[in-house]
Amino acid sequence: MIEIDASFGEGGGQILRSALALSVITGEAMRLTNIRARRPQPGMKPQHLKAVEAAALIGAAYVEGVTPVSQTLRFEPTGLQGGKYAFDIGTAGAVSLLLQTVTLPLCFADGPSRLTLTGGTHVPWSPCYHYLQWQWLPCLAAAGYHVECNLERAGFYPRGGGLLHANIVPSRHLVPLCIAERGRLLRIRGLSGGGRLARSIAERQRSQAIERLRELGVPLEIEVAEVPAASPGTFIVLQAEFEGGRCCAFALGARHKPAEKVADEAVDELRADIKAGGAIDAWLADQLLLPLAFVPGQSELSVCRISRHLRTNAELLGYFLPVRVAIDGETDQPGRVRLQGVGVPKPA
Repeated sequence: MIEIDASFGEGGGQILRSALALSVITGEAMRLTNIRARRPQPGMKPQHLKAVEAAALIGAAYVEGVTPVSQTLRFEPTGLQGGKYAFDIGTAGAVSLLLQTVTLPLCFADGPSRLTLTGGTHVPWSPCYHYLQWQWLPCLAAAGYHVECNLERAGFYPRGGGLLHANIVPSRHLVPLCIAERGRLLRIRGLSGGGRLARSIAERQRSQAIERLRELGVPLEIEVAEVPAASPGTFIVLQAEFEGGRCCAFALGARHKPAEKVADEAVDELRADIKAGGAIDAWLADQLLLPLAFVPGQSELSVCRISRHLRTNAELLGYFLPVRVAIDGETDQPGRVRLQGVGVPKPA
């Protein structure tokens, strides 16, 4: 039984989700205490309980402590089962975080899997669907993982109700990633979208982003789209493509929030990443750490900003795997990550 005090590092829900994935893959039982201890309202919320439920189902796990606001969890997986699964968070909780919790384990199952996830697809404090599609999934594919996603319906805060499907094929031949030198900025592409609102709002977001990015002197390819949605909402996602890397930023609309401010938030983050000089953004580095831990050989990432989430995931890996993670750089500053993966372990 691995004992983990989940108050270390950033002390949030990511520790729970990452630990669940690692426990299912390795077959190691664990006991978590002080779950989300550093959050204003500690303990598990509905989206965290759903992550436990989903991990327990695919890992045939025995669990204790799966109750609202619980800060302690006992989790004992007994196997890993691919198949068809449907999970409804029931709130605007992020389906992207639930997807990332179960996708990596299912990549090592004995057969393909099909997921249907219901909840928030474009909500605060989590990667939106289009970020996953543009950043996370292509990097997984480059490392040899086989995951495909499609969005049937967007789910905005506060209602949620989005619908996402994912197909996962077991991955057997994995290769390290080296995203170390970004090279020249080639272009910026983007998507300004909205659901159940006037198209003019998304067009204003696009116009503001183009106005703010024009001085970079590269092609700007920002489209406007209307997406099926369970409730009204808007978003804009921007991606800077370099010769050897990609940085992505997005922002979400909200009631009484001008379209121009939505665009400004995404542009400000993207321009900060471009100025920082890394080949990938902070969020992608954090999301790649666990997948790369199971890739034999050394992966190297040049990061625009070393986040606390990244350091937390690196520390958590040490509880389950004999991986070597070197993070060069100060927190919230550009840096470099080197990770020596161990390959896929046989379940304990």
